[in-house]
Amino acid sequence: MKEIVNKIYYVGVNDRNKNLFEGLWPLPNGVSYNSYLIDDEKVCLIDTVEVDFFVQFLENIREVIGDRKIDFLVVNHMEPDHSGSLALIRKYYPDIKIIGNKKTFQMAEGFYGVINGLLEVKNGDTIELGNHTLSFVMTPMVHWPETMVTLENTSHVLFSGDAFGCFGALNGGVVDSQINTDTFWLEMVRYYSNIVGKYGTPVQNALKKLVGIRLDYLCATHGPVWHEYVEKVIGIYDTLSKYETEPGLVICYGTMYGNTERAAEVIARAASEAGVKNIVMYNVSKTHHSYIIRDVFRYRGLIVGAPTYNTGLYHEMDVLLSELAGRDIKNHLLGWFGSYGWASKAVTEIQKWNDEKLHFEVTGEPVEIKQSLTPETKTQCEALGRAMAERLKAV
Repeated sequence: MKEIVNKIYYVGVNDRNKNLFEGLWPLPNGVSYNSYLIDDEKVCLIDTVEVDFFVQFLENIREVIGDRKIDFLVVNHMEPDHSGSLALIRKYYPDIKIIGNKKTFQMAEGFYGVINGLLEVKNGDTIELGNHTLSFVMTPMVHWPETMVTLENTSHVLFSGDAFGCFGALNGGVVDSQINTDTFWLEMVRYYSNIVGKYGTPVQNALKKLVGIRLDYLCATHGPVWHEYVEKVIGIYDTLSKYETEPGLVICYGTMYGNTERAAEVIARAASEAGVKNIVMYNVSKTHHSYIIRDVFRYRGLIVGAPTYNTGLYHEMDVLLSELAGRDIKNHLLGWFGSYGWASKAVTEIQKWNDEKLHFEVTGEPVEIKQSLTPETKTQCEALGRAMAERLKAV
């Protein structure tokens, strides 16, 4: 198995078969479940893998330590894609001590009935393995209540759990210096925005605890081991958790017969002519919402539009707005438009979402289209696009 640095090994696995992570998020490039092994006077395993991959996981461990026993298992995060092999590993290594915090052990009992062989740690506690020293930092709600990170102080390695992770299987190489990382950057943003995005304040609190600590390697539970790009990765998480954005505009729409889509095209053209270069457009019924949410986190401007459906808001737009509201996104600009055939509702429903849940800054005048675009409503759409462009340029 791959030695990362100073007897710290990667023993994780790849999942190239799962279509949806957590049953929700597409995995076009698969995903890795990362686990790490420290081979010292005392052997320490950092997190496990999803239980379906246990046989391969066990082979990876034995490739490093042979028949030696494992003394400790650190559980940084209890989600089953990382703790799923916990009960099985105890069957092969019955004397293993499981290291976690109080909330970790409550979940270990609930998920796996594990109640013995536990070693509780608190913020700042340390454990000596021989040539390696581990220290523990509590990072609650990044993104579960029990989450913590583990520092290896000799080689300045941070085992960070889901923090700094991203979608995408590892294609041979493990450390960023040995692979082409191009495909991982947007997948890191999509991972953060969809899974961790609601918890910006806890992420900021966690980052503050790491200020001043030398970090040469970030060993997350998904994606590459970060070494050359440590500062860039931390910077991405810092930016996203502050809800800071790049200049740009997301236009997403629902459409049944093309009229709302045509309005979206008019708005986009007007915004472009007014100077917005970064514009992305999505049909909410065609593009998985995880990609739309990713780009809403990236760009400050958002314009949404949809038809009235069953005297309410078009379903997929209603779902998207609910997903955005559930992430407590801040510092965004919002414009909107809607269409109807015989009963007007979409425009007022979008406004209701913003008034009650989103609380974004309203930009431009909403446009309501009856049946199809007219010269008047086309002019209103152009005005909406220009208003968003001018506000974005003023930021």
